[in-house]
Order: sequence, then C-alpha cells, then structure tokens
Amino acid sequence: MSSAPEPPAVKKEPPKEKDFPNPGLRSVRTTTLFRAVNPELFIKPNKPVMAFGLVTLSLCVGYLGYLHATQDNKKDLSEAIDSEGHSYMRKKTSKWD
Repeated sequence: MSSAPEPPAVKKEPPKEKDFPNPGLRSVRTTTLFRAVNPELFIKPNKPVMAFGLVTLSLCVGYLGYLHATQDNKKDLSEAIDSEGHSYMRKKTSKWD
C-alpha cells in the first residue's frame, strides 16, 4: 500500500484585538433603556473611583464598629448628681447590692 501524502500544516493565528472593533456588550445593539438600567455593562472600569469607594466603604464600616465598641463601654455608666448640683458619670449600681 502506498501512503497518501500528508496535507501541509496550516498555522492558525489567534484572532487579534484589532479584529474585534468593540469587545463585549459595547458592540451589541441595545436600547437606550437597557443601557440606562445596566450602565455597569457598558462603562469602562475606573480604578481611581473604585479605590476611593473601597476606602470610603472601609472607613464607614470601621466607624460603625468603633461606635458599637464604645457604646458597649458606656452602657454601664449613668449620670449622677451630687448634693452640690454637679453632675458626673458613675457606674450603675443596683439597690439590691
């Protein structure tokens, strides 16, 4: 038997970015309402704005944690007035103690 000649190897190059004019959903035809409701699909990511938002959100969560921690410390304190009319903070005590 005779062997058939092998076909020449065809080199396929991967498609380049310039072959795709607008990658993603920017090239898809959509309505203005869809773009208005889903802007995150069509706007390019803005790294400085994301960093600012991350820092701001972290500070807000930290502040809420701080308020929660300090509120626990103030829970056992009450304002007392001495016989001269000056007010001061003291620990709550029970009449039963």
